[in-house]
Amino acid sequence: MGAGRLYAAVAAGCFRRYATYRAATAAGVFTNTVFGLILVHAHLALWAEEPQLGGYDQGQAVTYVWLGQAFLAALALGGGGVEDELMERVRTGDVAVDLYRPADLQAWWLAADLGRALFQLLGRGVVPFAVGALLFPAELPGEAPAWVAFLVAVVLAMVVSFAIRFLVALSAFWLTDGTGVQYLAWMASLFCSGMLLPLNVFPGALGEVVRVLPWSSLLQGPADVLLGEADPLETYAFQAGWAVALLAAGRLVQSAATRRVVVQGG
Repeated sequence: MGAGRLYAAVAAGCFRRYATYRAATAAGVFTNTVFGLILVHAHLALWAEEPQLGGYDQGQAVTYVWLGQAFLAALALGGGGVEDELMERVRTGDVAVDLYRPADLQAWWLAADLGRALFQLLGRGVVPFAVGALLFPAELPGEAPAWVAFLVAVVLAMVVSFAIRFLVALSAFWLTDGTGVQYLAWMASLFCSGMLLPLNVFPGALGEVVRVLPWSSLLQGPADVLLGEADPLETYAFQAGWAVALLAAGRLVQSAATRRVVVQGG
């Protein structure tokens, strides 16, 4: 089996595995929808006081909220990605089996996470987004090219998200318990991705800093592409730059971790 077919099979297998958790998916849809309703009312109250807050109108703010709910599980902004399983395999030593596979560790887990992310986007993200668009004055493009441009940004966001979380997972090679690092990463992703508030609302230097961090590739970038507030090509370049940099960093850390396993394993 060629490398491309292997990783496609890994992604498809992970998609099917998550698709079996029907009760969890239904619960996730319900939870995302409820939290979306709470958040959208909070945002509408803010935009009622400042109609062009952050350069968005109310319809754009509503759309942004529901995009966040659609992306929450898909991009593992609050946890739930394959890094949980990878960290557990490091803790138990089962990662040694992964290293003996005729496949690259990083590419294997990237394929698995893309399969998971695609299912979560379709299984847990589409329904809350559709409900929000029907109940509130969302602002959505009417032309197919705009949606295609948005979907490209979403795929790049998935890669950046994985690259960040892969680095977090690799910390387990050196830490007895990587939970603390994982919690810090979750808080950073929720705050710096724009999940709590759009990053263009953040004032002064804080806003400038968070907009150049990799987390802004996850929600803010795709949202601005969909809302027509950003040039898609510039957004892709930003996302791809962070994806390449973070994946390269992950490969370096993976190499160091592999040497550590070999030394400890004899």
